[in-house]
Amino acid sequence: MPPFEDLIFFAIALAGAGAVAGVLAGLFGIGGGAILVPVFYQVFGLVGIDDAVRMHVAVGTSLAIIVPTSVRSMLSHRKRGAVDDALLRNWAIAVPLGAVLASGVAAYASSEALRGIFAAIAVVIGVRMVLNRKSWRLGNDLPRNPYTWLVGVAIGLLSGLMGVGGGVLNNTFMTSFNRPVHQAVATSAGVGVLIAIPGMIGYIIAGWGEAGLPPFSTGYVNWITAAMMIPGSMLMAPVGANLAHRLSRRQLEVLLGIFLFLVAARFFLSL
Repeated sequence: MPPFEDLIFFAIALAGAGAVAGVLAGLFGIGGGAILVPVFYQVFGLVGIDDAVRMHVAVGTSLAIIVPTSVRSMLSHRKRGAVDDALLRNWAIAVPLGAVLASGVAAYASSEALRGIFAAIAVVIGVRMVLNRKSWRLGNDLPRNPYTWLVGVAIGLLSGLMGVGGGVLNNTFMTSFNRPVHQAVATSAGVGVLIAIPGMIGYIIAGWGEAGLPPFSTGYVNWITAAMMIPGSMLMAPVGANLAHRLSRRQLEVLLGIFLFLVAARFFLSL
């Protein structure tokens, strides 16, 4: 058991990370998972959680926190009329289906595999955001079904494996088909809701009865960590949403790309 002073420091660090995650959720529509997973992975290692389940618990707990954060962020964006409700209705089954499939894959994947998936996807999307060119667009509007529906399944699957709310993937998808980045960010908050709820349930089931889980865990979700993070993230999500509407499209893209490179570097170094 770490010294009491260290536990206090970790508690403060988690509360601070929750506030930062809330700002990121509103700013990028990413649900905050892209920062939560690396923070959890590091903190869980410092308090002695088994390496075999550390990444799984980081991902599962991140999904649990994304639920209220994404709802708060989506409501803030909806007040501005920026959410594409038609796309969310189209993905009402597709995205949750992908998230459930992700939890099934996670039940058999190693910690190293999850970290590698997280880092690789973050690099690809970061390059797309930072070096974005108009010529890279795939069309002037979103494709029709079944293509868009299948993209929803893929976003749910990959986001569930990363423990993120789907914003980074949905932002890339929507902007590649000429949708405004502000609309993509706003809609991504809704995508986070569709991913996080079934994803959280799936990670609870996948980790049920696993050895080495930290106290107060249900499957791969640690409720003590979630309880410490949620207040700050919910409080700060509207702040990020307001900031997003003050920045230009290009500023949002570059900031998100740089952030993803930093996250990917941390995970590649841990492999």
